[in-house]
Amino acid sequence: MPLPPPTATIRTQVSLPLRFADGYATAARVFSFDGLVDGLEHLAFGLGDRAAAVTAREPGSAPLVRPHSECLTGDAFGSQRCDCGAQLREAVERIADSGGYLLYLRQEGRGIGLYAKLDAYALQDTGLDTYEANVALGHAVDERDYVVAAQMLLALGARRVDLLSNNPDKATQLRRLGMTVTERVPTAVHLNPANASYLATKARRGAHSIALPFAASRPDAFDDDAEEQPSAS
Repeated sequence: MPLPPPTATIRTQVSLPLRFADGYATAARVFSFDGLVDGLEHLAFGLGDRAAAVTAREPGSAPLVRPHSECLTGDAFGSQRCDCGAQLREAVERIADSGGYLLYLRQEGRGIGLYAKLDAYALQDTGLDTYEANVALGHAVDERDYVVAAQMLLALGARRVDLLSNNPDKATQLRRLGMTVTERVPTAVHLNPANASYLATKARRGAHSIALPFAASRPDAFDDDAEEQPSAS
């Protein structure tokens, strides 16, 4: 039987106009919460038809939801070692078009923290993959859980969701917490020479639904003049 998470409540909701470096702009409503089990400051961004104030919502179609784990290097500084910043930008526009929520979860480095993530990068530079590096540091390959994500969604009145993610573990965990995941919607593949091995490892070892070109994990799979390979949904 699913185990429902402890109850959380909306603490504050405020409007926030968003603008990205490429000029894309949209309106959001940002929610903070009381009662989240880990005590961290996770946020939900209501986009599209969910950018209005939440009072009591009538049951309706499932919102599009992206649980996005914080990545300072990718989200704020545009690091090319991962696809996090590109996925964040994509998610905001797609959710704004469809109506739903982006959950910004404070789970840096698959839950191991920023400094440990940088330590893992150093090990990856010696030849370990992302999973092997976490284990070498004494961590699990992925330490994230999505209890707070379920708490936030229930507080927002969203028990049924379309999940914007390539990661099957997110859907599995949310279902175990009593959420109804009506569909798992894949994100685009944001591939470049610096993150090709990272993406290939997620596909191979994490069962992520990422359709990579043949031999994309090899640096010589990229043309010298190409900055990024085409994305695929």
